[in-house]
Amino acid sequence: MGPGALNTTELELITFDCYGTLIDWESGIRGTLQRQLQSAGREWEDRFFDLYLEREALHESAAYRPYREVLAAAEADVLTAAGVKPLPKPALADSLPDWKPFADTLQGLERLREKYKLGVLSNIDRDLFARTARHLGVKFDIVITAEDVQYYKPGPAHFERMLEQSRLNKNQVLHVAQSVYHDIAVCNELNIPCVWINRRCEENTHSAQPIAEFPDLPSFASAVL
Repeated sequence: MGPGALNTTELELITFDCYGTLIDWESGIRGTLQRQLQSAGREWEDRFFDLYLEREALHESAAYRPYREVLAAAEADVLTAAGVKPLPKPALADSLPDWKPFADTLQGLERLREKYKLGVLSNIDRDLFARTARHLGVKFDIVITAEDVQYYKPGPAHFERMLEQSRLNKNQVLHVAQSVYHDIAVCNELNIPCVWINRRCEENTHSAQPIAEFPDLPSFASAVL
């Protein structure tokens, strides 16, 4: 769907998924895992990233534990599958604060901040997000983490807490995300408007549908400003 599907008449708050939408999460994970494998003499293969995605989702679907532990568990799974002994101290959580925003993130957030309240709904720990927030350049009105709600998306807890804290109705909020699995599907279930930032130029094979799709943050910002 194109920008014409957006109705901003009542819009007051725009919330974002952070890692994958604002922060280049994939490059951060790939780079960290690749360095570990190479230091152990193992060549990187793209299938290891796909395995990481699968294992992280699996660990998030179990009983809640901090994201730092989820990262460590998924990291160990990938290294083990590659025939490499996991390090005594996992590397992904320590590398996360160095993961950088996409090149268009700061410009997009600054423009949106001129008109709207902004929020973050993220599968992260509070302390880890605080270190990421230094890269994003704006102050968020609402930040809701998995640690806050003791649950991971695609569960509804982040979104329910956001509506409770903001005291806004669903027509006054818009969620922006890269992941159809983690964000757009649950937004559909809750009847919360959601926009897809399709950074990876993927085909949406999921039954969940965004109200609009954009390739990056500035093009989205232009549509709502």
